[in-house]
Amino acid sequence: MSANGSTMRQLLWQDPVCSGWKQDLEGAVYHLANCFLLLGFMGGSGVYGCFYLFGFLGTGYVCCVMWGWFDACGLDIILWSFLLATACLFQLAHLVYRLRKNTLPEEFDLLYKTLCLPLQVPLQVYKEIVHCCEEQVFTLATEQTYAVEGETPINRLSLLLSGRVRVSQDGQFLHYIFPYQFMDSPEWESLQPSEEGVFQVTLTAETACSYISWPRKSLHLLLTKERYISRLFSALLGYDISEKLYALNDKLFAKFGLRFDIRLPSLYHVLGPAAPDTGPESEKDDEEVRESAMPTSAQQTPPRSPLPAASGPPAPPSRARMSRPDSGVLASRTPLHSYSQVMSRGQAPLAPTHTPEL
Repeated sequence: MSANGSTMRQLLWQDPVCSGWKQDLEGAVYHLANCFLLLGFMGGSGVYGCFYLFGFLGTGYVCCVMWGWFDACGLDIILWSFLLATACLFQLAHLVYRLRKNTLPEEFDLLYKTLCLPLQVPLQVYKEIVHCCEEQVFTLATEQTYAVEGETPINRLSLLLSGRVRVSQDGQFLHYIFPYQFMDSPEWESLQPSEEGVFQVTLTAETACSYISWPRKSLHLLLTKERYISRLFSALLGYDISEKLYALNDKLFAKFGLRFDIRLPSLYHVLGPAAPDTGPESEKDDEEVRESAMPTSAQQTPPRSPLPAASGPPAPPSRARMSRPDSGVLASRTPLHSYSQVMSRGQAPLAPTHTPEL
């Protein structure tokens, strides 16, 4: 212990070992190496911060190797600097490999930023979804059909990436499908995993389209295994079907000048195939359609005052109307999956012949 204490006292209190300091500097390479090291240690976090950090550190250690070789002539300086520079280069190579592994094709990267990133879906979960569709992008030429009514089996779920698809039933236009909307979400929701069926509508590409497609069995296996992905698809499909239902509602508004409630079971009479306009006869048919859309027992209720018109005195009541049933009554009378059949068949369920008392 006394020997160690004396050594420490010599190091602290005695004169330095260096008898004389060098008058000249180490050279420009030595100072350049320290500048690179200083910049490297100022790096940030994250992947690009690591690129910055190890890039400058590696360059600084390479300069140290050059200084030890040409100026210092020290083998230990050369070896240590070389080892540290090699470690930095290996770390840069590992970062490049990780970035290359995590890179997605352009279409899938844009899909993630548009559809999944706002929902804060982890990238690793999104990669599982992309792997299920095998990272394949399919195309449709103009006027090429994706599905034919009554012929094409329901064996996949597709998402439109670009273009516009027209949906029709019996030659009657229903609505459009736009980018980042599912092309066959009503058909997917209308069948159980063990059931089979065919399309009740025709899907035709109006422009050049591209889409991705998940096989039905593979996607069902993924949804069964991953609960988070199952909830994600349930939310996306529900929102997509509601958008299509409101698109049908807007179509009826443009046709009749009225905004119908898409939750009414009597919407079937309005969505049915209509004859072409032929003057007064077509107006008479439209009036009959509007009258048939009301419940049959409406005449047994006392009349109500109609809403005031846009201009002029209010018109006298011409027909009594029943108040709308509660949602619980409608739910007990109309199954939930019938709303998906609205999209797949182009019609709503039949109106009841008797309205229960509220």
